[in-house]
Amino acid sequence: MNLDPPVVVRVIIADDHPLFRAGITAVLSEWDDIHLVAEAADGAATIEAVALHRPDVVLMDLRMPVVTGLTATAQISATFPGTAVLVLTMDDDDGSVFAALRAGASGYLLKETEGADLHRTICAIARGEAVFGPGVAQRMKSFFAAHQPQAQLPTPFPQLTPREWEILDLLARGNTNQEIARKLNLQEKTIRNKISDILIKMQARSRAEAVAMARDAGIGEA
Repeated sequence: MNLDPPVVVRVIIADDHPLFRAGITAVLSEWDDIHLVAEAADGAATIEAVALHRPDVVLMDLRMPVVTGLTATAQISATFPGTAVLVLTMDDDDGSVFAALRAGASGYLLKETEGADLHRTICAIARGEAVFGPGVAQRMKSFFAAHQPQAQLPTPFPQLTPREWEILDLLARGNTNQEIARKLNLQEKTIRNKISDILIKMQARSRAEAVAMARDAGIGEA
């Protein structure tokens, strides 16, 4: 991999909050070596923007409508290897961090990151490096310290959030998306997006494989 960064790093911002995108745009405009080529408000639009502009870096929020940032990260990483994804989010829980890494993210920062640190990270990501904010790095260190190979995890699939675990349980019991949505009082579109995140976190290639994995772990049994 070429370790020399582009003279100008071409960036896409993916976030569903217009005010946050405006703030990041203002910050990026302070640097001559970073050029904003597009903005996107959901995961599907982000994938389309990457296909059109082929940026060096995508600043990716995880929680977006239509297609989640996690799903978009996985698709971009698989389809456009020349584009690096830098997750920029409020979520610093273990499940989100490791799911983003499995999806192919090259970096993970919290939205509270200072502008100078964001600039350094974008440039490093463009060089092919992997960068994690101090808080995230500490969480990773603590996670691996607490989960040595001999340690027994208290529950299967600890990378899932409680809601995702609940949905997986209902999936394993044979419920359809519509039935799960009704039982959890959620929109069916929300259930579809969450199932996509569950597959990525479990590294399952299909819904059927995720169900099989769940049942092997004792989930979904009467």
